Amino acid sequence: MTDTTALFEKYKITRDVELRNELVLIYMHVVKYAAVSLRNAYSKYGDHDDIVNEGVIALIGAVETFDMERGVKFETYASLKIKGAVIDYVRKQDWIPRQVRKFGRELDDAYNSLYNDLGRSPTNNEIADFMGLTREKLAKSMADAACSMTLSFEELLYEDNFSNMTNRGLLGNEADRGVYEKELKRVIAEAIDSLKPKEKQVISLHYYEKLKLREIAAVLGVTESRVCQIHSKSMLHLKRKLEEYIKM
Repeated sequence: MTDTTALFEKYKITRDVELRNELVLIYMHVVKYAAVSLRNAYSKYGDHDDIVNEGVIALIGAVETFDMERGVKFETYASLKIKGAVIDYVRKQDWIPRQVRKFGRELDDAYNSLYNDLGRSPTNNEIADFMGLTREKLAKSMADAACSMTLSFEELLYEDNFSNMTNRGLLGNEADRGVYEKELKRVIAEAIDSLKPKEKQVISLHYYEKLKLREIAAVLGVTESRVCQIHSKSMLHLKRKLEEYIKM
């Protein structure tokens, strides 16, 4: 992999646009990787060129905000930024009902506000009080949001196609692949490890055992609605953890 440390150091001092563009060209493979790895998510809502354009804009932003002193890999930082931009773009094209989308934003804001105040993941009761909802209304809305959305934050987190990307020449050489696998898996593992036991179980069954939410409900002996609630809460927590990682 190209040693770009000197380029980043020089750009941090000079903010020279030509240096920034040089870094963008060096890391274009990260955009290509994101565009291919998320193709199933955006195929109905935009073409490849649209996604690449969104990815390039996000990559430019990642170069501008990257801080080497934090000790994180630029490829991982940029990858999360780019995928987040793609997901946001697709969500704007999606069919998700306005009320569900609105609740999702409000829930996200409430979770983050409480997390900042409490220094931990808030309980459902604390979220309900903050949002001025009954416990029953919050539970139903969380279940509706989790079970209705065709695209959610999991697209950013769970991929098992590193080998396919490398074999098809879309992720660069073996060193590039190693950066993605080692760093991203570490970040995700730490985020999952911070979940509560029941949340870990739902995440494991859904994303690693490939069980559907209704099948998980049968395994756990609870309703599908309850599994949806747990899934929704888990996604809020994982999103928060990854945002803490990439926030500069």
